[in-house]
Amino acid sequence: MEKGEGPSLKKINKYACACSIVASMISIIFGYDTGVMSGAMIFVKKEFHISDVKTEVLAGILNLCALIGSLSAGRTSDYVGRRYTIVIASTLFFLGSVVMGYGPNYTILLLGRCIAGVGVGFALMIAPVYSAEVSSPSTRGFLSSLPEIGISTGILLGYLSNYVFAGLPLRIGWRIMLGLAAIPSVFLAIGILRMPESPRWLIMKGRLREGKEIMHKVSNSPEEAEFRLREVKRNLGMDENCDDDVVKISDSVKKQDEGVWKELLLKPTKSLQRILLAGIGIHFFEHATGIEAVILYSHRIFAKAGVHDHKHQILATCGVGLTKFSFIVLSTILIDRVGRRKLVLTSVIGMVLALTGLGTFLTLAEQSGGKLVWALVLSIITTYSYVAFFNVGLAPVTWVYTAEIFPLRYRGLGVGIGVAVNRLMNATVSMTFLSMMSAMTIAGVFFMFAGISVIALIFFYFFLPETKGKSLEEMEALFTKSKDSKNVRKEVQIGNH
Repeated sequence: MEKGEGPSLKKINKYACACSIVASMISIIFGYDTGVMSGAMIFVKKEFHISDVKTEVLAGILNLCALIGSLSAGRTSDYVGRRYTIVIASTLFFLGSVVMGYGPNYTILLLGRCIAGVGVGFALMIAPVYSAEVSSPSTRGFLSSLPEIGISTGILLGYLSNYVFAGLPLRIGWRIMLGLAAIPSVFLAIGILRMPESPRWLIMKGRLREGKEIMHKVSNSPEEAEFRLREVKRNLGMDENCDDDVVKISDSVKKQDEGVWKELLLKPTKSLQRILLAGIGIHFFEHATGIEAVILYSHRIFAKAGVHDHKHQILATCGVGLTKFSFIVLSTILIDRVGRRKLVLTSVIGMVLALTGLGTFLTLAEQSGGKLVWALVLSIITTYSYVAFFNVGLAPVTWVYTAEIFPLRYRGLGVGIGVAVNRLMNATVSMTFLSMMSAMTIAGVFFMFAGISVIALIFFYFFLPETKGKSLEEMEALFTKSKDSKNVRKEVQIGNH
């Protein structure tokens, strides 16, 4: 048994799993909004006759507005709870989808996309945090990666929606594609109210009896539940043996909660500095390495490779979604067995090779005018390979890692900052890809992403210690020990002593 797991953590708790699945439904809606825009942009461009710059703005505004949601979601979830924060996200998705489905002109379409974007910020922050807080250390990687499966499922459904509705009249097809997300948003907002609140949040608010009841439901045995409860109380500075129903949170603790921003950003401890660096760094590199260019503009990539029919471009794009979904599912099996660190390092090495190959084969395909069939085929294969390597490691580890490394008091804010950086980089790539493609060729852009991936690999090697099997309450100590280690490769050994 690994240190920090406590007793009886060998199987997945069905109740905790059900809670995580329901919370992850919000990620499906976000994924759908991302994927569906890839094909919808083709038809929006035709109807409104917009330039490439306006197309980039339409693609990227979702993630730019997600900055607002992600920076607000952390403190919101600390005040109203994890569960009601998911309800807020669902409501924003519903409103945004209705406005986009109406979309009489480009400006209104942008407004709807922006409303949905605020919902994205809330969703990306809260889903992995909720899943992490109801799960045990031995299964936290699997349950916390369910939101990423949800995103991949949503993206695939968005691509399939593009293919199914592409044959409808121009004014109707893309509006149905964008408006469909309103339907599941309503059901999710209702369904999440039947789920329990995070036991860690309840204890943080002094509601010990409620937190204890839920902790017993999401644990495999009474012994495990008591072990986890003691760790949470100790982490919050409470008496581990306190068994009161409700504990009044002292004024000093409330003042400390109000000073979380200052403690985390202005006067962090050495361990918090390392945690914040790791959290921001992994979110930065997740999108700086170019995945959004493939997710949103794969039809442009395939067109440059020699696929000129819109229907065939959308069909090839469905392959991107299927590859993403398949390897995300594989990652959930590996993440608690292989560990976060090994998985992300292997993932990024594969991304470097795939991106280099993609840039090379796109150069050959473009220079031949699409006449080299083998270059076209290899361009598609390397595109799928890049998506596969990204989704088997970097994609799920980013969200699992940041949801688990921040101490409870800083978790909402810390994850919110990470998501804000994530959305900023996502928006940067999606709003500049077409312009960069014109300036340095599409192959040049992917060579650039390959170079950034090399930098990411170096960063991950030196700044991301292994967190597999550690309880959420052990993370700050793990990063303190990592700081004192002269060799990053010894981190796991040190953490287990």
